[in-house]
Order: sequence, then structure tokens, then C-alpha cells
Amino acid sequence: MRHLDSQGLTRLVAIGLAFVAMSGQAGAHVSTEPKQAAAGAYQAVRFQVGHGCHDIAATTGVRIEMPPGLGAARPQPKAGWTLTIEHDQGGGVSAVTWTGRLPPDEFDEFTVFIRTPSAPGPLYFPAVQTCGEETEQWIEIPDPGEGRLSHPAPSLQLGPAATDGGHNH
Repeated sequence: MRHLDSQGLTRLVAIGLAFVAMSGQAGAHVSTEPKQAAAGAYQAVRFQVGHGCHDIAATTGVRIEMPPGLGAARPQPKAGWTLTIEHDQGGGVSAVTWTGRLPPDEFDEFTVFIRTPSAPGPLYFPAVQTCGEETEQWIEIPDPGEGRLSHPAPSLQLGPAATDGGHNH
């Protein structure tokens, strides 16, 4: 049996902590890509659906709520899926829903082109994944300092304003 020296033990602990941190992200069934964007910029945001409900039921719908303050939100149609766009009283996009069929052992991405608000900070996009009669609600928004959530809303962290006129796509 080989014994670890202090450097080896430190590496092992660091690898374990990285795995734990990544497993929290892997638990999210609907997530965003990229994770960060500039404030006041145009950005394509991909909402990734990693698998069906409970890994056994096909995803038949994905509904994404748009956070307040977006300058624009334009969803991308997907072949084989029906796209529904909901508007708020001011005419802005408040939610987008794609309906179709995604087998439980496959993943897909659903894209919305947005204009981010001008202030840095987190943006949350509450999402509902439908699998036939069942739903998974990824709608939890953390309070400051709150730890891991069981059903976190997909999020995008906005950094400082774009220096290129806001065209980050």
C-alpha cells in the first residue's frame, strides 16, 4: 500500500472538492451556456436539457421564463419542435416554450438571443421541463449566501458592460 505525502493528500482533496463542485452543476437538468456574459450586450444563451425527467421519461416541453430588464429576447425555432412565445403587457417576451419530443437518454439545447440588462449581476431564467404528464420545475433562485439548491433556475452571471458595442455573439 502506498502512503500519500502532504502534497499528494492536498491534490487528492483538491480533486475531491472539484468533483463535488461539478456534481452540483451536473444535478441541474436545465442549465445555461455560456455561464457568463457582459452587461448591456447581445448574447445567444443556450438552455441545455441534459436528460428526461428522472432519466426515464422523454422531455416533451421546455418553458423558459425571461427575467425582467432584458432589452430583447428572440428564441430560435427548432426543427421538429413547436415554438410558443408569450409577451408581457409592454410587448416584451416574458416566456418561451418549445414542445416536441426528446428521448430520456439524449440531450439538446434551446437557444434565445437576448440583450442583457446594463447592470452586472445574476440573471435567472426559471424553467419547467415537461415529460408527458409530469413536470420538473427548475425555478429556485438562491438568497445571497445560500448553498446548493435542489431545483436551481438556470442562470447567467453578467459582468462589466461590453466594450465592443454590445455585440457578443
